Amino acid sequence: MDEYTHAPVTVADKRAVVVGGTSGLGQAIAVGFAADGADVIATSRGEENVDETAALLEDHGAATARVTCDVTDRASLEAAREVAEETLGGIDVVVASQGAISRETVLGIDDDWEFVTDVALDGVRRVTQAFAPAVDDGGSIINISSLSARLAMANLPAYSAAKGGVEAFTRASAKELAPEIRVNAIAPGFFITPQNADTYADGTEKRNRIDDRTPLGRVGEREELIGAAIYLSSDASSFVTGEVLTVDGGFADSAF
Repeated sequence: MDEYTHAPVTVADKRAVVVGGTSGLGQAIAVGFAADGADVIATSRGEENVDETAALLEDHGAATARVTCDVTDRASLEAAREVAEETLGGIDVVVASQGAISRETVLGIDDDWEFVTDVALDGVRRVTQAFAPAVDDGGSIINISSLSARLAMANLPAYSAAKGGVEAFTRASAKELAPEIRVNAIAPGFFITPQNADTYADGTEKRNRIDDRTPLGRVGEREELIGAAIYLSSDASSFVTGEVLTVDGGFADSAF
């Protein structure tokens, strides 16, 4: 074998579970995996969203199952894992992409703090605890972080704290689960999704400020996150663990 031959950047024939995979960036990753040849189960709390996304996965030829679960309930995650093992015959990749957000000030946030951190941080812990025992050797766990983990953004204290915790938990998990499982995170920048399309619409003040600061001059399309997720799930990243891959068009490293 040529020493410069490398494993392909693909998830073809892999078996993936995308928790929170029925909307936004999570759905893009789930459908992107299916389009690349993976079998995929995308979960969320809503039956309708699960059904709609499962249909998209099946359109791309993926084996899947319709599974609802709640990341605040470890038992429901373990039940989803059992369905995934039975349906897919094993698990190679787990993506924790669930989210919760609250726009409150540092001094004003109260009960929403517990809600956001329970979903966005403790939810990642529960996903890892529920699914890691079933991930095959050489498998990959990917946690979805955010630029808010490193950049000060107004009125997002709980979200920022949770995502900072996700990145720290990713590094801790990478150390403890090695060498059998690799654990990495993706920190997306500003991406257009169906949920925020109005906020980031062309010509809005917020969109103009983001475009002006971003070296690539625009916000991202959610399909542009798929490649990062495929790379970290593929055998091509077999020596990558404990990393946070930023996908933001250069926003975080651009001076004001």
